Amino acid sequence: MENLDIIIVGQQGWDTKIGSNCKDIAVQFSAANRVLYVNPSLDRITKWRNGKDKEVIEKLDVIAGKKNGLEKINDNLYVLNCDCLLESINFLPPGQIYNYLNRLNNKRLFKAIKKVTDSLSFKNDVLFNDSDMFRSFFLKTLLKPKLSIYYSRDNMLATDYYKKHGAYMEPKIIAQSDLCFANSAYLASYCQKYNPNSYNVGQGCDFTAFDEFVPGREEKKLAHIAYPRIGYVGVLTAARLDISLIANIANAKPDWNIVLVGPEDTSFQQSTLHQLPNVHFLGARPVTELPGFIDEFDICINPQLVNALTIGNYPRKIDEYLAFGKPTIATKTDAMEPFRDHVLLANDAKGYCDGIEKLLNEKDPVLIDERKAFARSHTWKNSVGMMYGYINKVNPVGT
Repeated sequence: MENLDIIIVGQQGWDTKIGSNCKDIAVQFSAANRVLYVNPSLDRITKWRNGKDKEVIEKLDVIAGKKNGLEKINDNLYVLNCDCLLESINFLPPGQIYNYLNRLNNKRLFKAIKKVTDSLSFKNDVLFNDSDMFRSFFLKTLLKPKLSIYYSRDNMLATDYYKKHGAYMEPKIIAQSDLCFANSAYLASYCQKYNPNSYNVGQGCDFTAFDEFVPGREEKKLAHIAYPRIGYVGVLTAARLDISLIANIANAKPDWNIVLVGPEDTSFQQSTLHQLPNVHFLGARPVTELPGFIDEFDICINPQLVNALTIGNYPRKIDEYLAFGKPTIATKTDAMEPFRDHVLLANDAKGYCDGIEKLLNEKDPVLIDERKAFARSHTWKNSVGMMYGYINKVNPVGT
């Protein structure tokens, strides 16, 4: 798929501090197509609550005409801050008032996008929607693209904010899209309930920081922590991670050191984990430092809660662990099934303890190489290539 114009709308701004599937997909699209990446527009409540934030001030300057909202990232990729302010309406109950204001928000967004696409002479080839089920609900009708794609990378309806209106709106936007792509079999199955042209395209992993890491070049980060080190890297949030599971492992194996690298939510900050001598919190660290921590782990873990929010999530961090060839154990979920040949799966603390014990005694270099090769097969080039294949099969564009 080449020489097309692709408009991307979604939930994450280009300057997001966390990993973003949508950004990685945009970069891959831009290798052979022109791409306009539309940042989420400012809404009234965010303006009121966070009016002093740098990001909000920049968007207000664009709305006021003091600053150009269009930024060129490379020859084919543009990022847009729209010159419109949207109404904050999620508090409203379903009904006519909500529908009217949501359509109004969509029209404002459309006008802001259309102004820029006209200036860039963008064709109406492809609209790619990264789960933006409210603000972009009517964009297919308004922009009239030759092809509309809905991308599901998370079970958004497991959160209260999205469940309120998303329970009836997401099925509709999935159904009206020409194609739906998902990053796991679980989410693809969900989309197929409403649109038969729904496919699991997996996802890629950005290994740039890992490629740049040279073992032994930097000072050891965990020299103060004794072996064995059982490690986790990522956001520490009780919505996704099982605090009691981590505590049970730590209590059952006091000679193991559990190392947690990442920012904590309130539940983690107030948990009894901080009272356990063999649990070490190292706080949020720059992405560039994470490979160094993983390199010093003996075993990597992903102690997820199994709930509606996590069961279908693609485990990006597992690819990062395996890229180093690290022995890894994770909670058994539907999304982990494709990894079972390279990752031990467990259901409870006993399963974790038994599995970690097994991995600590494993020294097979062949398994290390197999883990690395498996992780490296998960590239954005491959994932987007699968998208291109389904597009050409179901609804070829530009032919």
